[in-house]
Amino acid sequence: MKLTSFATAAVVSAVGVAAHGYVDKITIGSTTYTGYQPYSDPYYSTPPARIVRKIPGNGPVENLSLIDVQCNGYSAGGVVGSAPAPLVATVAAGSDITLTWTTWPDTHMGPLVTYLARVPSGQSITSWSPGNAAVWFKIHQDGYSNGQWGALKLLTNGSKYTFKIPASLAPGQYLVRHEIIALHAAYAYPGAQVYPSCIQLQVTGSGTKTGPSSGLVSFPGAYTANTPGIVWDAYQGNNNNYPVPGPAVWSG
Repeated sequence: MKLTSFATAAVVSAVGVAAHGYVDKITIGSTTYTGYQPYSDPYYSTPPARIVRKIPGNGPVENLSLIDVQCNGYSAGGVVGSAPAPLVATVAAGSDITLTWTTWPDTHMGPLVTYLARVPSGQSITSWSPGNAAVWFKIHQDGYSNGQWGALKLLTNGSKYTFKIPASLAPGQYLVRHEIIALHAAYAYPGAQVYPSCIQLQVTGSGTKTGPSSGLVSFPGAYTANTPGIVWDAYQGNNNNYPVPGPAVWSG
């Protein structure tokens, strides 16, 4: 791989990009994968193959009606998100996955939320996108507890967040949709900032369940201005009552 001369300038200019964030690395067992790097990957003559779908940068999605809210994107700038990635990571059901974010700003409080979508039989995750179908189920969330927001735990956990693939999950290909919902300006809509990222997995094991029998959601669709937890004043002192947006967590 070789960076173009234009890319060199782009990478240098990226140093000045306002600090938001994205998933930088994914660790499964003893293997660590580099996430999609929006300020360098597009500028290689042969872009690096990743397990993470492309993102346009480290900024948020605020219009929850756009496909951008699914796996990130910038439709207004002609960058429509959720394009499949070329690689797939293998993980055993019941295993932990650790995501390492880029440095997260301490002003951007809010929950971390993780969903899965099962790839339909006969299709490949390297070419499949969910579109507007209701295929997503939530497997983990970290909202507000013990006086701390899930997103701000990144500041004391080495920028790491860990979730578990349900042990009962049946083998197959699944798309992970992980996000931070930043609430520092969420006192009205639009205001909540969604930072989504999608990771392609091949799940192994002897599980038999493919997710909940009901309550699947779509992106866009799962979140609107009226969804509990999307409009929230995080400065009013009642964060113990914060409702993490989306359906209940499915643990298997």
